[in-house]
Amino acid sequence: MYLPVPPEVAFDYLVDPAHRSQWQSSLARVEDVSGPVAVGQRWVDVTTPGLRPAMETTELDRPHRWTERGTWRSWSAELTLEFAPAPGGCEVEPTMRIAARGPAALAARALGVLAPLAVRADLRKAGRILARRS
Repeated sequence: MYLPVPPEVAFDYLVDPAHRSQWQSSLARVEDVSGPVAVGQRWVDVTTPGLRPAMETTELDRPHRWTERGTWRSWSAELTLEFAPAPGGCEVEPTMRIAARGPAALAARALGVLAPLAVRADLRKAGRILARRS
């Protein structure tokens, strides 16, 4: 996914929970952010349907790679963003894994197929926001 800004700019914007509800369509807001943007930072995503997964940054290698993990009841999700320079901007490659235990496992597999499409749409929105800022 191409974004029209340098990797450092895209990285800093995308990994900061304070910006997430601006570009992530499923979020109403972010609450209870603890600590600076770093491995171990925690927060709560408040989704538009009202779910409240607990989130944590599990990997951060600025401006190359960032991973978050979210858990809610029997569900877990992991999103990794990899950043690479590109002419006039950068490429951001998302990888997402969704899992659930028990009866929700089948639904998690289906969401695992659909979620990457939503992530790419969200990254396109972030790219538009960042283009207006530069």
